[in-house]
Amino acid sequence: MKIRATVICEHEGHILFVRKARSKWALPGGKVERDERPVGAAERELEEETGLNVDGLLYLQELKARDTLHHVFEASVVNIADARPCNEIVDCQWHAYGALDQLDTTDATKHIVKSFLRRL
Repeated sequence: MKIRATVICEHEGHILFVRKARSKWALPGGKVERDERPVGAAERELEEETGLNVDGLLYLQELKARDTLHHVFEASVVNIADARPCNEIVDCQWHAYGALDQLDTTDATKHIVKSFLRRL
């Protein structure tokens, strides 16, 4: 089973989504490396994919989807206005809460975001 750190960045009613070439929209995040804790992977992946620097992370949930175990975090960042696509990410966009159903995302991403929105 793959282990992934997944990050929700929320700002003024919007959530940050990223996309690789020829891929669906996703939340920032990625593989938890060997000898790395999920919280460290969440911080590293967010910076690598969007250029955002974490001020704090709140663990929200664990979600098993197909062959992947997601450790989901909500991020507080210090440079929110600097979000940009980095490395393998070709697009990085803020989408309003209500836009989720119109986005081409995976079922796991939809589940994670809907679960997050229920907390608000």
